[in-house]
Amino acid sequence: MYNIHYSKTISLIIIIIVVMCASFIYIDNIGEIDAQSSKKSKKEPSIPILRDTDLKTELIVDKLKFPSGMEFIGNDDLLVIEKNTGKVKRVTNGEVVADLLDLNVATKSERGLLGIAVLDMSKTKHASNYGPNDKFVFLFVTETENEDDGEILGNRVYRFDFVNGSLINPILLLDLPYLPGPSHNGGVMKIGPDNNLYIVMGDLNRLKDPTGDTIASNLQGTTLPDGRGGVLRITPDGETVKDGFTLGSGGLLDKYYGYGVRNSFGIGFDNVTGFLWDTENGSHYGDEINIIKPGFNSGWRQVLGLSSMYTEFSDKEFDKSKLVTFNGNGKYYDPVLTFNDTIAPTTIAFIHSSTLGQGYMDDVLVGGVKNGTLLHFDLNQTRTGLQLEGSLSDKVVNKPDELNSAIFGTGFDIITDIKIDPIDGDVYVLAANTKNGKIYKVFKDGDV
Repeated sequence: MYNIHYSKTISLIIIIIVVMCASFIYIDNIGEIDAQSSKKSKKEPSIPILRDTDLKTELIVDKLKFPSGMEFIGNDDLLVIEKNTGKVKRVTNGEVVADLLDLNVATKSERGLLGIAVLDMSKTKHASNYGPNDKFVFLFVTETENEDDGEILGNRVYRFDFVNGSLINPILLLDLPYLPGPSHNGGVMKIGPDNNLYIVMGDLNRLKDPTGDTIASNLQGTTLPDGRGGVLRITPDGETVKDGFTLGSGGLLDKYYGYGVRNSFGIGFDNVTGFLWDTENGSHYGDEINIIKPGFNSGWRQVLGLSSMYTEFSDKEFDKSKLVTFNGNGKYYDPVLTFNDTIAPTTIAFIHSSTLGQGYMDDVLVGGVKNGTLLHFDLNQTRTGLQLEGSLSDKVVNKPDELNSAIFGTGFDIITDIKIDPIDGDVYVLAANTKNGKIYKVFKDGDV
């Protein structure tokens, strides 16, 4: 009896070990952000700590389910999207007052309800059809049929009318690929100064499956761009923007504003210049912050990080001749800052008010995954780069402590979005892990 019992015990232990190993392998392959999230969720984050003692944080909302984006529709009035539930929630004066929408979504890795943007209808040709408080709400979603995690229909961009507190009249603007996946979907969207919609999309190809290769990833001789691996730009009606710039025709090429993007969780517009910026996730090295000009080529899959240091990063030579230029309409640009060791940067936002103090006026904030760190940078005089001094003057973060002077705050957990209240200028930070999601407000002490 003892031997039989001992044998069963050993067998059970072996089974447990096999299951645990399989689980770890699965976690390792579902995408960079989810892998970080799995580690973070074991411990709830502490209250965020800000470096500037004149600033304070206030918890506005908690118990959200992995919120992935938010947009203001009024003062202290937000729409918040949840990645894995497919819900759009309305948060007013610190309270979740309604679930406005519940979409069927795929949730594996970086799929889900991933992006939201809001445009006042008064700024469009449709203004005469709507009232002054009505808006267009754009959503980027990995949509499924009939139920969550059902058959995937595609990565899709929809436009809804926000009228009388409801989201109605959905119109499909873009039907984009989702394979190979399941990561590098991107999905973050912003309304530009031109009132057009800008959408960043990753290459959908973390494992470099040849079926997902296109020339948008600087892979000559592959297929035409189909939406992946770049920044797309469309009118509020989903049409091609006709302002004299184009990368070319064929596929969705006429809708590309930039390309060569591996994976991004953040784009944002500089309020002063109107320039578009992004953050990009590298592969174990080479995270980036970029300015995206028309025809911008970020370089993936030929280069990550500064091209002049590519040998040091990856033991590979940078061969500029391998870059796709689309007959000269595209041009490679180095990042304004790159990270040797990945920090998984996410959202990027510009502070367009002096509410936090003149020292923050028109500066940029960058969120990330590691330690829930929020970074703050001044811009250079021409606003074509960051004001970097000392060890950062080479535009490379070689060691984590080189970022100490740029740390705005820590302890926010995974920062998925940053928004500036259009009325009072306070900074709102959206943070998430696999168990809980929160909205924090950052404000100057004494203003509340």
